[in-house]
Amino acid sequence: MKSIIITIILIFSAYQYSFGQDLVYRPKNPAFGGDTFNYQWLLNSAEAQNTFTEDNDQNADNRSELERFTESLNNQLLSQISRTLFNEQFGQEGLTEGTFSFGTLFIEIFPSGEGLVINILDTNTGDQSQVIIPN
Repeated sequence: MKSIIITIILIFSAYQYSFGQDLVYRPKNPAFGGDTFNYQWLLNSAEAQNTFTEDNDQNADNRSELERFTESLNNQLLSQISRTLFNEQFGQEGLTEGTFSFGTLFIEIFPSGEGLVINILDTNTGDQSQVIIPN
């Protein structure tokens, strides 16, 4: 009996010293209401875990002035050739309806409710492209 009383006294005395507190959620991410000082830590943590690398035309940075000039000249020449072919085929008045063939390219031009539709098909690869010129 004496041990039961001592146990009860210990339980009540321990109860007096145990305090509870409310559980409060505090977000870490500043985008969801967290502390703004966590932003840099979250960003650094995400970048450290990121295994992807950017491949943003790194050859462009390593090219010489001569290589860049050559590429620019090639682009201008191709543009001039395509403009000349366009004028020879369609004339100055613009695009006419019909189907046309330029080497391996098959071009179909027709009007639709959206405007003038140009379908381009590469017969070698099967690649297709569509251009819509609104009215």
